[in-house]
Amino acid sequence: MAKIKMTTPLVEMDGDEMTRILWQWIKDELLSPFVELNTEYYDLGLKHRNETDDKVTVDSAEATKKYGVAVKCATITPNAARMTEYDLKAMYKSPNGTIRAILDGTVFRAPIIVKGIEPLVKNWKKPITIARHAYGDVYKGVEMKIPAAGRTELVYTAEDGTQTKELIHEFDGPGIIQGMHNINASIESFARSCFNYALDTKQDLWFATKDTISKKYDHTFKDIFHEIYDAEFADKFKAAGIEYFYTLIDDAVARVMRSEGGYIWACKNYDGDVMSDMVATAFGSLAMMTSVLVSPHGYYEYEAAHGTVQRHYYKHLKGEETSTNSVATIFAWSGALRKRGELDGNKELMEFADKLETACIRTIEDGKMTKDLALITTIENPVVLNSLDFIKAIRTTLEGMLA
Repeated sequence: MAKIKMTTPLVEMDGDEMTRILWQWIKDELLSPFVELNTEYYDLGLKHRNETDDKVTVDSAEATKKYGVAVKCATITPNAARMTEYDLKAMYKSPNGTIRAILDGTVFRAPIIVKGIEPLVKNWKKPITIARHAYGDVYKGVEMKIPAAGRTELVYTAEDGTQTKELIHEFDGPGIIQGMHNINASIESFARSCFNYALDTKQDLWFATKDTISKKYDHTFKDIFHEIYDAEFADKFKAAGIEYFYTLIDDAVARVMRSEGGYIWACKNYDGDVMSDMVATAFGSLAMMTSVLVSPHGYYEYEAAHGTVQRHYYKHLKGEETSTNSVATIFAWSGALRKRGELDGNKELMEFADKLETACIRTIEDGKMTKDLALITTIENPVVLNSLDFIKAIRTTLEGMLA
């Protein structure tokens, strides 16, 4: 069979530890035999980031703006222990955070549904996609411990020097305060990314805050979403047969638990952080969770929702066998290839991406899986495969589909 050709490069961002090992195996076994891969390669492994003073991360994001589609391997965000382990020149920022800031994107995470890996919420039948606003709020908060009685205020100083003040609290003893912010431009970008992704995937969009309590902060989120929807997307949603729905966050949680899934749930930063892990766990595993960064400017970056699987990597280095789930990383590649095919009008590439995903699911449903899935599956007598053999089993399934 002739290999499928690609007309436009895909930005390839390599990563760290066990996911870096899986990355190469996926290319060797599931991609290169079938596709003439056309990628612009960037090594985002921590060693190379250190060698380039993290310039490679910025370069990879700029390349994504040039070509429109990227696929990223999981990467290390260094802490104090990593500083010593890798002899780092600096404690570099999260590559995901750097890329997200440059692309001005929103992260969408959705579970991969497989028969035999049943959701813990019995009525969930379809994926629930979490859209997390990944800027500001508590994640850029400023905090202070109050040592004793005193007055605390919010103060806004305009460029002309005039000040506006709001009393926070009159303390009569020790306590704590926190200041957090967001910016309208970021909220507008988040809203447009959500509305566009809903149209792309033809799914209803839900959004929730606590505007009844937070009458300025959360209410601004609600107002911006409403204004952009009415001005730019209402007619498009009606034509697509999908709905935009706003409610309070506590009501949204109740509705989600009673629903069968099949929609996008847009969340503020903290809500999205918590709810994405809740949804992933309830559907089975973070290793079965897709993740795509979508920019309102038309850039897409696909990756797995999990980390670098450090514990398995250290076992691998000792020559010990691992059974690491590569499904989310494979789906990062398939998602990027499908989007590349869609943008280039390459139907053959899009069909290959679909078949690759089907091969993953079919292999698991046939009872061949990694240890993490074997521990939670309802399939009787599953065959537990090591990391490489699982990828090879998917290749066997894929070759049967392509024959």
